[in-house]
Amino acid sequence: MAESYDQTGSRRDIKLVVVGDGTVGKTCLCYTYKQGSFPDDDAHRPTIFDNSYIDLSLDGHHLNLNVWDTAGQEEFERLRPLMYPKTDVFLLCYAIDNVTSFNNIMIKWAPELRKHCPNARIMLVATKADCRGSDPQTNVERARGRKLAVGKLKADGFIECSARTGEGVAEAFETAVRTVLYGPQLGSEGCVCTLV
Repeated sequence: MAESYDQTGSRRDIKLVVVGDGTVGKTCLCYTYKQGSFPDDDAHRPTIFDNSYIDLSLDGHHLNLNVWDTAGQEEFERLRPLMYPKTDVFLLCYAIDNVTSFNNIMIKWAPELRKHCPNARIMLVATKADCRGSDPQTNVERARGRKLAVGKLKADGFIECSARTGEGVAEAFETAVRTVLYGPQLGSEGCVCTLV
């Protein structure tokens, strides 16, 4: 496959913005992807906004991945959309062990993203897979996440991951980038791919 360059011969830039309720693990997800390890408890501080550039070679494409980590708390609602212009793909996150964060995908996040960036790709990401317990009152089952992704949300991809164990973290970012390069990442039966 040919390398991915813009018209000036430069590497292609892809802007990826990570959104979701506060405390769903967005910052840990970004840190684990960039550093290859889970942050020390002392190193993690709640994020207002953070961005970083990552050189990424994927499927023969050489890319500049611009990752934006945003605050999910209500007090930052008016500032957060300032990060959205020219976003190629969103990682829309909820925590598996937080049903409220899952419910807010359609109540809060999908409307906000569609309003500000109607043409951006959306990758639904279920974080904290290592925290899944057996109580359906407090946990979001994989099937519910997949159903939301392919149903009401019409996401371009879905994945479960754990920043703590590293499982599915690289795949979440790489699959999101692939939605920009190739379109929705759908399975053979029309289901959004799930990597755990």
